[in-house]
Amino acid sequence: MPVASLDAIRSRIGSEVGVSSWLTMDQERINEFADATEDRQFIHIDPEAAARTPFGGTIGHGFLTLSMLSRMAAEAMLVPGSIKMAVNYGLDRVRFIAPVRSGKRIRGRFRLDSVDEKAPGQLLLRHTVTVEIEGEEKPALTAEWLGLLFV
Repeated sequence: MPVASLDAIRSRIGSEVGVSSWLTMDQERINEFADATEDRQFIHIDPEAAARTPFGGTIGHGFLTLSMLSRMAAEAMLVPGSIKMAVNYGLDRVRFIAPVRSGKRIRGRFRLDSVDEKAPGQLLLRHTVTVEIEGEEKPALTAEWLGLLFV
């Protein structure tokens, strides 16, 4: 995670703080997620059957795309140099807007909405995250994500 002073982080409230690199949602990743979650619906793992749907092929699970936020945040979210630990605090709003077809690339755009002291040494950061699909107009998802930093 990119490091900045707490003052510098607070000065970015209301603005985009980072964009992750592109990552590919290939069929292998989708299949592994299906196995891990036991969500083996045909639209995710059966290319022949999925080809006969409006999607035209397999698509990644919405929760797979959502779970990739952690990977994306490692490149895009700002954290203070004094950070000891960061934990996922939750989500206030998630919307799955467009399917991610197998083989497509996605990336996350992070806007910092707030920084609040939850307790001494604990900062609650709220980000609005938009996961873009390369070459497509609609994003895969938007989410309001909360992260708790221990500093």
